[in-house]
Amino acid sequence: MTAEQDSAPGWDAIDQALSRLYTRQQPLHYGSPIGPELGGEPLRGISAYKRITPVPHWHLVTYGFSELYEKTSEDPAISGFGFELTFRVADPEDSEQPPAWALNFLQNLARYVFQSGHGFHAGHYLHANGPIAADTQTHLQAVAFAHDPELAPIDTPNGLLEFLQVIGLTNEEEFALKRWSTLKVLDVFQDYLPLWVTDLERESLLADSDIAARLAAGSAHEGSSSALIYTDQLDWSQRKRLLRQPATRIALGARQVGELLALLPLRLPFGKPFSLVGPQARIVFEAAPRNGAQAVEGALHLRLNEAALRNLVACLRAQEGSYRVEGVEFLEVQVLRSEIRDRDGNVVQTIG
Repeated sequence: MTAEQDSAPGWDAIDQALSRLYTRQQPLHYGSPIGPELGGEPLRGISAYKRITPVPHWHLVTYGFSELYEKTSEDPAISGFGFELTFRVADPEDSEQPPAWALNFLQNLARYVFQSGHGFHAGHYLHANGPIAADTQTHLQAVAFAHDPELAPIDTPNGLLEFLQVIGLTNEEEFALKRWSTLKVLDVFQDYLPLWVTDLERESLLADSDIAARLAAGSAHEGSSSALIYTDQLDWSQRKRLLRQPATRIALGARQVGELLALLPLRLPFGKPFSLVGPQARIVFEAAPRNGAQAVEGALHLRLNEAALRNLVACLRAQEGSYRVEGVEFLEVQVLRSEIRDRDGNVVQTIG
């Protein structure tokens, strides 16, 4: 800590919250003496607490998303981004140090936040485009965020902050969040993952028929809380026609087709619109008595009745080509081939 940072009221507040939970344990601490402004790690530090119950694990807590030292942000009520991250990582081998991959993963999440300017909130989820632990064969390739079940939000001299826990998920589990509700699915998972401990060795929870049935019942009863998906392949155009609906063409990547077909029936019949959002385009799907397409403030609003929705789901495939929807004569859907790239930009999978 530099001379200018001798006073660290935000840091002290985090320490005090943790000391109430860990009354007899001093954590291992992994600090970064050089701040991100000078090319150091984005987080000032990560503390690690060793746990035996309910299962052996490390409880990691970050320092750096909130304002640790002086108050610099404009909002007096919130400290920095308003959160710090926690991460509970299984420790079956009774190790003396937390796994390096988990520390690195938290730093990578911090890089994303600081570079994008977008923080996390309870209910958010994120796909890692590969194993969350690099160079492993784990099935966990996504994460979700929820309030740490043991650390309540705290008021600090620099404003409020909450502790958001990172929870490792399989691709199948991440999709279950989209089909229903992140926090409701995580509530179900907590019955089988005490304290949401992330275990790289585990299989998908949806292999359990009881869990799968509970999630299916929830989405069927309430629909999906996912209002949109992002895609880097999206475009639309319209051509006016005399006395008829404009000829409308939409184009999207094959990678997003599966999600679109799964989520539209869990949104539109419940009176909830659903959006595809790309770098330069936005398409909003809406339920309506009559089919139609209209450009509104730069976005295409595609209105479908019940029959049109069924026919769209029945005909569209994650395969490159042009698709026509029965009963929606003005609409053409173009599916484009998608390429999935690793962290180095190499193509690792082609869809469509």
